[in-house]
This record gives sequence, C-alpha cells and structure tokens, in this order.
Amino acid sequence: MHLTKRETDILKLLADGKTNTQIGKELFISVHTVKSVLEKIYEKLGCENRVQAAIYSLRNNLLD
Repeated sequence: MHLTKRETDILKLLADGKTNTQIGKELFISVHTVKSVLEKIYEKLGCENRVQAAIYSLRNNLLD
C-alpha cells in the first residue's frame, strides 16, 4: 500500500483532528477534493471512516 504525498498530507491533518473544511483551507483545495482523497485513503487502508484511518495511521507509523 502506497499513499501519495497529497494523501499523506491529508491523513496527517485528519489525525490532528482537523475537519474537511480546515484541511481544504490549509492545503488550498476544495472540500470536495478532500472528501475524494479521503475515500481513496480509506480504500487503501481498508478503513470505513476518518476515525479508523487516523487510528490505523498512528498505530502503523504512517505519518513519520
């Protein structure tokens, strides 16, 4: 499983507790794009939602 730089950036912000709107503003992308990338992240990690993705990323040191 390989995450792109954009996916990793979004995952880091998600793990920091940021909302989709906050992530979009910080990365200068639309909320729609954030949601789209999150769906790809969930699929790659085998997660169903942002909480599972954040926990998975932290437990597996994906954000180093």
